Amino acid sequence: MAQALTTDQAAVVPPQPRVIARDFILARLGSLFAFAPLGVWTLVHLWHQLAAYESAQAWQTEVEHHGSDAGAFLTFGVVLIPLVWHTVWGIGRMFKSRPAVANRGFSNIRYMVQRLSAIGLLLFLGAHLYLAWFKPRFLEGHPEAFDEIAGEIRNHGPTTVVYVLGILAIAYHLANGLWSFLTMGWGITASKAALSWMEKVSVLFFLVLLVIGWAAVYGLYAAGAPQG
Repeated sequence: MAQALTTDQAAVVPPQPRVIARDFILARLGSLFAFAPLGVWTLVHLWHQLAAYESAQAWQTEVEHHGSDAGAFLTFGVVLIPLVWHTVWGIGRMFKSRPAVANRGFSNIRYMVQRLSAIGLLLFLGAHLYLAWFKPRFLEGHPEAFDEIAGEIRNHGPTTVVYVLGILAIAYHLANGLWSFLTMGWGITASKAALSWMEKVSVLFFLVLLVIGWAAVYGLYAAGAPQG
């Protein structure tokens, strides 16, 4: 009769193939949903915010107009469902993974900043989705008004700071996520030269997102009517 495993022996039992396969699939799906459609949609959404430089009507059309209820439901399916999936997967991964003890260099710094940006981004997106989407559409019965968000950013300092830091978190999280997606996530770029090239692409992507996002925040700030 086989002896029961002791506590020490049980601790070193390797994970079952089914568990490995499940974690592998979840990791790939979590990485994929972060890149597409979430990453693509976020870039397009930030770009549409630049309509604030044209007029309130142009912004309202670009950002809030879905054309039909079907368009609203499509946005829900394409964006919110993957967002919830990625969020749940990311939270689980944060509890399971730890920075490499043997590596105290740039990789660990990037790991920690990515985790901090994820926490900040989760708080920012939760507040943003509630105030800019759920509350006006489902509690007040209308899309968010341009004058409301522009006035809030112009006249409420904490809101301005939150949006500036939120854009910073978005830019870093997506840029680092792009690097992880193509390297560790899906192994598309594996050679030393490809990894070096991807570092440059990720930095460029970060800067592009940051410029577009901060330009959008400034456009809303400039368009807001000052109080008093």
